[in-house]
Amino acid sequence: MNASELLMQLLLEQGVDIVFGYPGGAVLDIYDALYKYGDRIRHVITAHEQGAAHAADGYARVTGKPGVVLATSGPGATNLVTGIAAAYMDSVPMVAITGNVGTGLIGRDSFQEVYIAGITLPITKHNFTLRGAQELVPTIRAAFRIAQEGRKGPVLVDIPRDVSAATDSPTPLVDTPLLRPNEPAGSSGTPAGEGGLVRAAAEALNAARRPLIFFGGGVQSADAGKALRALCAKGDIPAAHTLMALGVLRWDDPYNLGLSGMHGRVSANKAIAQADVLLIVGARLSDRIAPGFARFAPKAFKIHVDIDPAELGKNVPADIAIEGDAVAVLARLLPLIEAKARPEWREQIAQWQGQDYQPENDDSVLRPHQVMRAISELAGENAIYTTDVGQHQLWAAQYLRHAKPRSFLTSGGLGAMGYGYGAAIGAAFAASPAGAAWRPAIHITGDGSFHMNMNEACTAVSYGLPVISINLNNRALGMVRQWQDSSFEGRHSATEPVRHTDYLKLAGGFGLRGFRCADLESFKEAFRKALDLKAPAWIECLIGREEKVRHGF
Repeated sequence: MNASELLMQLLLEQGVDIVFGYPGGAVLDIYDALYKYGDRIRHVITAHEQGAAHAADGYARVTGKPGVVLATSGPGATNLVTGIAAAYMDSVPMVAITGNVGTGLIGRDSFQEVYIAGITLPITKHNFTLRGAQELVPTIRAAFRIAQEGRKGPVLVDIPRDVSAATDSPTPLVDTPLLRPNEPAGSSGTPAGEGGLVRAAAEALNAARRPLIFFGGGVQSADAGKALRALCAKGDIPAAHTLMALGVLRWDDPYNLGLSGMHGRVSANKAIAQADVLLIVGARLSDRIAPGFARFAPKAFKIHVDIDPAELGKNVPADIAIEGDAVAVLARLLPLIEAKARPEWREQIAQWQGQDYQPENDDSVLRPHQVMRAISELAGENAIYTTDVGQHQLWAAQYLRHAKPRSFLTSGGLGAMGYGYGAAIGAAFAASPAGAAWRPAIHITGDGSFHMNMNEACTAVSYGLPVISINLNNRALGMVRQWQDSSFEGRHSATEPVRHTDYLKLAGGFGLRGFRCADLESFKEAFRKALDLKAPAWIECLIGREEKVRHGF
């Protein structure tokens, strides 16, 4: 057994059954081992390493398990950087394995040599460069543990060519844990919060007249939706959320005030502004939620719960800061919450909701909100949605009927335009394991983003994945153009690229079905056909260039 075969055993030990990647010279021994272990570990080759990283990310978001991506040295490794950064910003567990030149060639400007550990240092929870095969067992085990403990995120392991090829008695599979630097021995990474602080938080919520829960992606990551819903129901406390928390509460849940922040509902933002006690769970309160941090929930006594102590009070000061896992903290908080009704507060919120913006329907054209509603109705509640970044992303967030957790995948923190197709590929592999009900993967994109990732269509076709790409084509970089309208007096600098892409011809060239539509009925017909195919498909939706994303502030 060489070190690469030992790596396969370690991956199996960690429950890995699929690896996304792209081969190259520095990882030939690892790919030879993958060939030998092909009956137990499936390898998915994408069109580009960035697509592989996003696929690993999508797989992780759907399953909750770490996604694994493999790339060779040099450009193979650097092509992972955007995908790793997207996973880091959104706290997605991932293990990225890269090859490198042999240890004797490191530092000599060798062919395809790059210091990937240094490049990714700011965008990983931790990374490792192996110097010998004896380091393989403790390092791989540590990488998976670090990716999953506490606030989840990506870890990179760089393996030089001579290390992956080593046959000199690699360390046997024995339990040899490796701690992160400065990590205390015995740290579980999932504290439940200090009891006195939890009691103080309960007392503040019980005494509140206008309490509100504000939750983010940390609740999604911790699978804490049921605990959150129980708290809402017992205390009659409404809740608003971030982009990363879509689906934690159903779209029609009476306690769900919906998306808040820059592109959220005005009523949700008003509720936050008027709350007297705000329980913040698993949200970092970024500038998209709290532009002008000092003005966020100005009347509220703020209780902030987060598994990452660095987020507590980082942007908005907290009156009570509780470090802990969302499930554990909510479980301790729930018995301390008094069962009561708050009719006046709920009535006030209902009045604000009645004033929310309602877009006008027009079946003779394609209005984005009507497209999203049609997608939800026809795809059903089992669909998984991925998006790229831009206007289409926000229309999907605002108008899709989000009904289940881990079903809306988007690059929230980094805002990577090329995220969606790769993520949909990972989601498709994760969504329908053997014996499970089929779940369509719906990739919602715009013509700007689609040009960045449409190459992954070949991957969807090769593996027969039921990924349906819905391209809202307004022949512009819509979100940037919208900002140019509002902030630069309509000077559309470089946001109306003159492209003559024929998406139907391209679809045929890739080997998939393509559709084009310009009104609601033709879209519904095309989408029904695409769903029936249970195979890759593209739908080009011709929408007006002047369609805008509404703002919540």
